[in-house]
Amino acid sequence: MGSRLNGKVVVITGGTKGIGKGIALMCAKEGASVVVGGRNEKDGAKVVQEIKDVDNAEALFVKGDISKEAACKQLIDETINRFGRIDGLVNNAGIFPRGSMVDTSEEMFDSIFAVNMKGAFFCSMYAIQSMLKTGGGSIVHMGSTNGYKGGKELAAYSCSKGAVLTLNRHIAAHYGSKHIRSNWVTVGWVASEGEIELHQNMGISPDDLQKKASSHIPSGRMQTPEDMGYGTVFLLSDESSQVTGTELHINGGIGL
Repeated sequence: MGSRLNGKVVVITGGTKGIGKGIALMCAKEGASVVVGGRNEKDGAKVVQEIKDVDNAEALFVKGDISKEAACKQLIDETINRFGRIDGLVNNAGIFPRGSMVDTSEEMFDSIFAVNMKGAFFCSMYAIQSMLKTGGGSIVHMGSTNGYKGGKELAAYSCSKGAVLTLNRHIAAHYGSKHIRSNWVTVGWVASEGEIELHQNMGISPDDLQKKASSHIPSGRMQTPEDMGYGTVFLLSDESSQVTGTELHINGGIGL
């Protein structure tokens, strides 16, 4: 067990699987008390138990749909009620239904923005309100290569991530004097459960997915949730006390 996050309380949205779970486990291994937010209570309980079993760390699951402001407030409130403070927030929760600019429905658009942007905004808002009282903290937004111009079939998703990139810069610019930092991680092509399942539904096996992805990624392989975890722990830790408003590309060079 490491010590880079000793004494810190970290909240991860969408932390029950994939990238979020990988980040939650790594934060716990580095000494943080971890709060996992998500919609699936069964998966949340599994993550909390895994953290406790492997690392003997403090962990809490808070069930909620962060597309609703009330759930964002509840997530932060329950964190403070349990641990007394919040030192780090990882805005990881996100959905990515496929649709081009010419065939995205209003319903799809609204659902994507409600989770990806609205959720990140209000979780950040309530976290900042607490951080202002306790001397600061660090917010990490899990972004995407699609946040810059995006894939043709991910129009609304790409725009939602672009909005989160602006949110990142806004927080960094206006709350840095209060020792509240904000940074963005450009997530590459990650071999998460969700990504594998998506391609299996399209008839693409995990091995074929790896081959396909590797041919497009300069580093020669897909990224892992652990890759995201290493960078996120750095941005949450005091090692990055002078790092804010940045874009950390953990993408193997894809999309650059």
